[in-house]
Amino acid sequence: MILLMSEESRIIEMAWEDRTPFEAIELQFNMNEPEVIKFMRSRLKANSFKLWRKRVSGRSTKHLQLRSENVTRGYCPTQYKQR
Repeated sequence: MILLMSEESRIIEMAWEDRTPFEAIELQFNMNEPEVIKFMRSRLKANSFKLWRKRVSGRSTKHLQLRSENVTRGYCPTQYKQR
């Protein structure tokens, strides 16, 4: 799969976001969770990858099936502030 630099940057951003589930990345970029993990391993420094894996491994908001019904949005309200 050939991605533009801006697409790669967006996938990394979405993968780091707590409230963006892997399913959203798959819907937008056609990459399932194992492919995102492989992608992140190849794009991040080793220590950054380890930190990311530790962060997302137990996070229920990264999987739609594990999410609470109370989580109704994919981002923090202050994330996309207009200036």
